[in-house]
Amino acid sequence: LESNLLTQPWASVCFGESAFLAKASFRDTGYILLISDLSSVWYESADAEAVRQRSKELNKRLTVHVSSFLHRLGNLVCPLLTGEPDTATSFSCHRTASGLKVHMKSDLSGLPLYWDFHCCPAPVEMVSRHLVRPLIRMSLALQYQVQELTSLLIQKDAEIEDYRESGATLSRDRLRTEPFQEKMFQQNFMAE
Repeated sequence: LESNLLTQPWASVCFGESAFLAKASFRDTGYILLISDLSSVWYESADAEAVRQRSKELNKRLTVHVSSFLHRLGNLVCPLLTGEPDTATSFSCHRTASGLKVHMKSDLSGLPLYWDFHCCPAPVEMVSRHLVRPLIRMSLALQYQVQELTSLLIQKDAEIEDYRESGATLSRDRLRTEPFQEKMFQQNFMAE
């Protein structure tokens, strides 16, 4: 589950009035959910047995196989993560001293369906693996890309200057550009 979670993108979600980043992985054998408000990171990992027990406690009138229940949970949470939440499903959250509880209410074949995600603080290694390292890698990749694009712009300016010195002129004056100012760009980039 956790290796599959690594491939999932973070998504911006709202649980009630609170905004979070979240990612999840659901399988027939359980699920793992990771939530962050960029100050704290919480997670819950539940296997099929834990899901079966909690499902019985929260949904006394509902009888469904655990793998089907997990599939339904995934079908309710995953659209939220892709920005297309089911309007019949509501989410709310409550912070506690021990973590974060996310309450979900929906329906299954006309019966009410309830679920509580009991998230506890994520271990440092999990935060590093799912949040810190990917952000640092992305930052480094973007820095490299900026360097490559800066180099390409400088080369293009040299090419355009060579054309001008050879007597070439623009047929449309609106296409004229100012030479790229690397230092100015870097200052503006860092300021932003």
